[in-house]
Amino acid sequence: MTAQTTLPVPMNDLQLQYERIKSEIDAALAETIANTSFILGPQVAAFESAFADYNDVHHCVGVSNGTDALKLALVACGVGPGDEVITTSHTFGATVEAVCDVGARPVFVDIEEDCFTIDVSLIAAAVTAATKAIIPVHIYGQTADMDPILELARDRGLTVIEDAAQAQGGRYRERSVGAMGDVGCFSFYPGKNLGAYGDAGGIITDDGELADRLRRLRNHGQSRQRKFWYDELGYNHRMDGFQGAVLGVKLPHLDGWNCARRRVAERYTEGLSGVDQIRLPTEADYAYHVYHLYVIRVPDREALAAELSLAQIDTAIQYPYPVHLTDAFSQYSSSGQLAVTEKACREIISLPIFPELQDGQVDHVIEAIIRHYS
Repeated sequence: MTAQTTLPVPMNDLQLQYERIKSEIDAALAETIANTSFILGPQVAAFESAFADYNDVHHCVGVSNGTDALKLALVACGVGPGDEVITTSHTFGATVEAVCDVGARPVFVDIEEDCFTIDVSLIAAAVTAATKAIIPVHIYGQTADMDPILELARDRGLTVIEDAAQAQGGRYRERSVGAMGDVGCFSFYPGKNLGAYGDAGGIITDDGELADRLRRLRNHGQSRQRKFWYDELGYNHRMDGFQGAVLGVKLPHLDGWNCARRRVAERYTEGLSGVDQIRLPTEADYAYHVYHLYVIRVPDREALAAELSLAQIDTAIQYPYPVHLTDAFSQYSSSGQLAVTEKACREIISLPIFPELQDGQVDHVIEAIIRHYS
């Protein structure tokens, strides 16, 4: 292991990333100010085109954040009151919030033990006459098993909306995450693998009519051809010009950053593989994991987190509470119905991971964990 260590070890360090691309970022922001394109505009349009190309789809629609991306996707796909949407409870609350916001009912399916993604073997039994859509969540940078989901959706006439908020650049059997369902929804929250400098989101699709409707919905129901004419009730969910500029600069770096994340993950996995008390993350054989988070499972995470904190190592828990057991969503399920999810939420802890993390810092984390369990 590397002898030199730089302390402390944060969960993320966006300042380091900015310093490495400062000249590009500053120039892009200056151009946005110079042409006063603060809402949508050429920077957003350029990023939309580039992100669509990156994911090998025809359309990308830039929006205000990942939550609004999910909500607009649901509305554009015709999901509303009386409909049911199958998804998981092991996710950030926005996934379920968006379903409820359009008046639909979330139906929770348990997760797969190793990858934390939806257990595809349980989806068919959850389908009812009211089911309209499935939202698989590509959690932590790991892709859900999409082929069985897409096959079931085709057979049952269901819409598939991919929640790819944590998986920019991920792949499923060589296909881009977000590009397999009817629509794919992304968050560009600053800490994501591809992050803006504020809230931003995006929706990708190959369906031209759907993309046109999404563009209307994000902009008060107006079409691009007829300003101040409202084709339908819409929303103010547009992407800021500054965020389009930042994302346009960052996108060409994404694959390199994801490779760096994978190297950090490999170092963790190699260094911790002999610790019996730890359950390490798994990369499914169908997936290219981009490690938005490196999440391990342990029997004593509070004690581990406390000891790592003393060693100046940050940790986090994403997520400590199953969504279905929180007050806002408890009406849709009850304790014990999602046993794998509930157990995972008691055991998970996230270790620091970001592209600029140094080998010495990773080794310091590994050594501290080994000491804790020795």
